[in-house]
Amino acid sequence: MKPAPFGYVRPAEVGDAVAELVRADQEGGGKVLAGGQSLMPVLAMRLGRPATLVDITRIAELQQVQVADGELRIGAAVRQRRIERDFGGVVPLLSRALPWIGHREIRSRGTVCGSLAHADPSSELPAVATCLGATLDVIGPYGKRSVPAAEFFTAAMTTVLAPVELVASVRVPLPSSGSGFGFAEVARRHGDFALAGVAVSVTSREGVPRSAVVTAFGVSDKPQRRDLTRQVVAAVNAVGPAPEALTSQLVAATEELADEVVTTEGDSSGSPAYRRRLISALGARELARAFNSSMERSTR
Repeated sequence: MKPAPFGYVRPAEVGDAVAELVRADQEGGGKVLAGGQSLMPVLAMRLGRPATLVDITRIAELQQVQVADGELRIGAAVRQRRIERDFGGVVPLLSRALPWIGHREIRSRGTVCGSLAHADPSSELPAVATCLGATLDVIGPYGKRSVPAAEFFTAAMTTVLAPVELVASVRVPLPSSGSGFGFAEVARRHGDFALAGVAVSVTSREGVPRSAVVTAFGVSDKPQRRDLTRQVVAAVNAVGPAPEALTSQLVAATEELADEVVTTEGDSSGSPAYRRRLISALGARELARAFNSSMERSTR
């Protein structure tokens, strides 16, 4: 299929982009175009028929990446591949998750903020942003506002963004000493959407877990973030930090997690029971890995 007819504008300033969105909202609706890796298939299948596409790739302000004030700030027009290549080491969980997104050619066009705004429940970046407590900067005709990632996603393909607003940037906290991370997913083929996956963040001090967070994705209508600090502390006290023993000890906790967060209905790729097993196995393994990684980072 071919997209339905649409208008196209390419403003040079953020204010002009917002004005175009307001105008489009009065004339049949508009959509922001950055990388287009999520939007163009939607248009091609006529699942969306915006009257106007507002291309933001010409806006210099939205192409900036900054490391300042304990955060990595990524502008709305920044490609995923640029973060993977030049800034992945700044935020280790991003460097672990980005290679799982499609293929290199897709990441060379797709943007970080575009993936967040698209809010596909099987996507990696919404889970990473939720796990790390990132903040999205949103601009609209009434000014700017900051939205925590945990509050940004409201349902499948749905966010708190109004039709006349755009995501200007996302701010991701830099890791502290004693932070460790884990990421894993299962898909039918590399580059496919995940059947289930987890993003994990653990902090520790002198071998004692201080926090442990798991965010599951691909199993509900939005990323599901849970605090498992108490369970990880108990597991480490019981068997120590050795990865295999710690993974086995954590399985009971992650089985409870899976029962709680897997709410999707089954499909031809996997039943809910299969996805629960994936979340349990991946969650336990990545928690153990993240804890061991946190101990290594705390000694540097």
